[in-house]
Amino acid sequence: MQVIQSTKEYDVIIVGSGAGGGMAAYVLTQAGASVALLEAGALWDVAKDGAMFKWPYDSPRRGYGGREKPFGEFDGCIGSWEMDGEPYTTATGERWDWFRARMLGGRTNHWGRISLRWGPDDFRRKSVDGLGDDWPITYDDIKPYYDNCDRFIGIFGNNHAAETGLHNEPDGIFQPPPKPRGYELLIKEACDTLKIPCVPARMSILTQPLNGRAACHYCGQCGRGCGTHSNFSSPTVLLPPAEKTGRLTVIPHAMAREVLSDDEGRATGVSYVNTTNGEETTLRGKVVVLAASACESARLLLNSTSPRFPKGLANNSGAVGKYLIDSTGTSVSGFIPKLASLPSFNEDGVGGMHLYVPWWVDNRKLDFPRGYHIEIGGGRRMPGYGFMGGIEGHPGGSGGGYGQTLKDEYRRLYGTNVGFALRGEMIPNEDSYCEIDPDVVDQWGIPVLRFHFKWSDHERKQAKHGQDTFREIIETMGGTVTTPSRDYDQDYGLEPGGRIIHESGTIRMGNDPKSSALNKYCQAHDVPNLFVCDAAPFVSQADKNLTWTILAFAWRTSEYIAEQWKKRSI
Repeated sequence: MQVIQSTKEYDVIIVGSGAGGGMAAYVLTQAGASVALLEAGALWDVAKDGAMFKWPYDSPRRGYGGREKPFGEFDGCIGSWEMDGEPYTTATGERWDWFRARMLGGRTNHWGRISLRWGPDDFRRKSVDGLGDDWPITYDDIKPYYDNCDRFIGIFGNNHAAETGLHNEPDGIFQPPPKPRGYELLIKEACDTLKIPCVPARMSILTQPLNGRAACHYCGQCGRGCGTHSNFSSPTVLLPPAEKTGRLTVIPHAMAREVLSDDEGRATGVSYVNTTNGEETTLRGKVVVLAASACESARLLLNSTSPRFPKGLANNSGAVGKYLIDSTGTSVSGFIPKLASLPSFNEDGVGGMHLYVPWWVDNRKLDFPRGYHIEIGGGRRMPGYGFMGGIEGHPGGSGGGYGQTLKDEYRRLYGTNVGFALRGEMIPNEDSYCEIDPDVVDQWGIPVLRFHFKWSDHERKQAKHGQDTFREIIETMGGTVTTPSRDYDQDYGLEPGGRIIHESGTIRMGNDPKSSALNKYCQAHDVPNLFVCDAAPFVSQADKNLTWTILAFAWRTSEYIAEQWKKRSI
């Protein structure tokens, strides 16, 4: 098939429209650049395509999404761990689950909006415990950009660092948090007894109007796409002001195949396949920004080979694809008798937790080096597929039944379960990486990734601590643990790698071009006009979610691009 050569040259080509790509598009168009934004999926508009107010009975499957929509039929993300025509492979005996989103805004359409800024220690972990590597920047370098995100995007929470004494949980610029719900107050009461801090969550959902966006009206359906734009997503917060400049061109259904380069080693554009008709187009650009997600961006560089870059573009160090990491995850649920037989009451709130537990333990007192935070859940959320299943075995139940007896049982036990989920820090290891599979291609003929992944005892011991802690909280609440215990051979309940969808690393930043692919501004050592704005540059994880840090780094990198452009340095 003939390759279409685009006649227009853009100042910047961005691959990916999620948190990093959307932020880069916003900052660079504001700075005056003409930007082409490539999105592998379709356009998506929450007002037309979202299902914010649909009831489970509006679906013939009561909200069940199946393999194609694992978070439910009404979930605001078009994506899955398994996608037709887009395979990936794993090394024999290992497991990695890779979630891809194929829509404008990517995973920002359905994520939990948990927006935790990283702390000073998170950028210098090797200096703290001798493991992994320090970042080439400090918290002070990124703090102004966290502040920018707080002010521009909006986030609720409170400043508790002084109160709790947790110096690695930096304060921010917060809107008022919503009040805790009943089950959350019971959890906090138990945590207070155990001397575990339980504080207002930090989430990028508005509780006050901001920049023309309305405050949350507490429908609790954040994951479906917010029609009032009260929560953060790239298509509702970042892309509209970029489009308003007239300098943004969004190209959907554009699956990037290769970053093109010249004999001097400069990026010259991107080759992409139109996923609706299979046509291939070459788009020219003066600067290329990759923000396709950590693994997808690594795949793109590894597939961009040339005589100058036989191991892949910007990969003279051999670091591209290496040190793949994901957040640790394990969970425990329990039945709380105090929550049984309650009268109906208003339990409205955001689509997520109002309280959470930041990491509170001095790691020097433990047998594992890195921590985790606790996400809490429960309450009378909207019933749907799978809700209240297994009532016949419920510890507070009488064995099920049928007819009115069963209905009464559901009403009595509705909202009596609470859940605790660990989200913790994995230490990068040399056995976890991605590479190009030499034998497998996707439906467009693009070579796919092959994954290698291993947990270490550091992560297993962390998971055991979390499992023990969750059980202690439930028992302190007077409850019964309903999650079976898991031992070492079961990794203490650790979710498989990739399952938490917090993958990062693979194109790490560093000061030494021999051991890193990018410098401290996420600029390729080998290719001065190539930048990466997703989680691929991350040197390590943290005991916190990634998105707020992706946004802050993308803002910082995009400002740097604009400054260097004005100086004609790139």
